[in-house]
Amino acid sequence: MNMRLLTCSLLLLTLAACSVLQPVKDTATQHLLEPLVPDRTLTAARPAIAVGRPSLPGYLDSLQLVTRSAGQLMVSKHDLWGEPLDSGISRVIASNLSRLTGSMSIQPVESFTSLDYTTLLELKIAQFEPDAANQMVLQGTWKLQPVAGGEARTHFFRLLIPVPPDPTSLHARVTAMNQALEQLSRQILRGR
Repeated sequence: MNMRLLTCSLLLLTLAACSVLQPVKDTATQHLLEPLVPDRTLTAARPAIAVGRPSLPGYLDSLQLVTRSAGQLMVSKHDLWGEPLDSGISRVIASNLSRLTGSMSIQPVESFTSLDYTTLLELKIAQFEPDAANQMVLQGTWKLQPVAGGEARTHFFRLLIPVPPDPTSLHARVTAMNQALEQLSRQILRGR
């Protein structure tokens, strides 16, 4: 009788655990930054630029999308980055520059297996979020540092992109971020 009671008890516990431990539906949306410069066939070997991961303010270095407003940070629980933000920025800048120049030798620095680049793009981003006027602000500095030595000039940038109101998602915000990165890529090529 004790064995039967023990078996029934274990069966009841197992059934109870199955009903309590139901799968939870993941409602998160994962976002990726994307290059907006039209794709083209890459045939040139120059320029050869490695795009380093940008330095970001600590509050932006998060898998969640973060918004700063009136001295407060709002962290989205449902809108996540599909990759680290710094990695996404370097990937998109490299792709934009590559498409603009036709060079197949522009890549994120971690994609190079040897020192096959002549210049390192260094980015420092101080701000990359919408402001109170609902404009995407991308602000910071960049420089194209020659690998052979010598100090490159640092360039300041501040780009403002209108973010169309979109109450249902952060898609419009991510699109504005892509537009800001395209403009920055064009500015880098003009300034080199």
